Amino acid sequence: MFGNFLIGLREGLEASLVVCILVAYLVKTGHRRRLPPLWAGVGIAVALSLAFGALLQFGSSSLTFQAKEALGGTLSVLSVGLVTWMVFWMRRTARHLKSELQDKLDAALAIGTGALVITSFFAVGREGLETSLFIWTAVQATGDGVRPLIGALLGLATSVALGWLFYRGALKINLARFFRWTGAMLVVVAAGVLAYGIHDLQEADILPGLHSLAFDISATIAPDSWYGTLLKGVFNFQPDPTVLQAGVWGLYLVPVMALFLLPQRSPSAPRPRTAGAPAAE
Repeated sequence: MFGNFLIGLREGLEASLVVCILVAYLVKTGHRRRLPPLWAGVGIAVALSLAFGALLQFGSSSLTFQAKEALGGTLSVLSVGLVTWMVFWMRRTARHLKSELQDKLDAALAIGTGALVITSFFAVGREGLETSLFIWTAVQATGDGVRPLIGALLGLATSVALGWLFYRGALKINLARFFRWTGAMLVVVAAGVLAYGIHDLQEADILPGLHSLAFDISATIAPDSWYGTLLKGVFNFQPDPTVLQAGVWGLYLVPVMALFLLPQRSPSAPRPRTAGAPAAE
């Protein structure tokens, strides 16, 4: 449940910050009348993300066991790739996200209402689709009924509340540091989802080695015990992984975590805004 809460919190906070930046910029530059198209784009993006999640859930329920395992494994690998790209992208661009969004919004304002809807839709839609896919695969990986979904919803609700507090100026934190540490934890969660996806592909007979176990400590860490459930919910831990699962888990986690935690180079100064463009506070 904690792993899914982290996913909802991290991904939801990115989307919340994007919305807050766009709304604040319109208000402070005297374009409050342009808020309805912006909210329309956000609403369409949220609706599309929910529809995508529902399609994944209900569409997979009618598949055969082998087809369902193949779909789940493929989507797990895809979601890990997307989340890995996302955490590195946010690590690199967190400091300049505000100026980049404001530049896109200036261009949209110059074109018209339709461009404003499209800008807000794409700004939020990407995070929404990534969140739906990763939460779905993480819920499938934990296989723990409704609790993982509750954790994800609590994370999303918390992110919306934090976004509102940021907008009101009631909360200030170091966002670069926040995304760095939550990104590191998300890499650990992604490693577990990737291992689960590999197991799904083995059960679908796409990958070999389903019965070649790396180790089996089920007698020591029972899957149905409270600590086994905790490890499963947080890290997607499995007490009897296959050799391929364990190998892929290590080959992903070690280099990705090392690269993610490397000190960043000093960022170059952001380019100056064009003459006549309103300055953001």
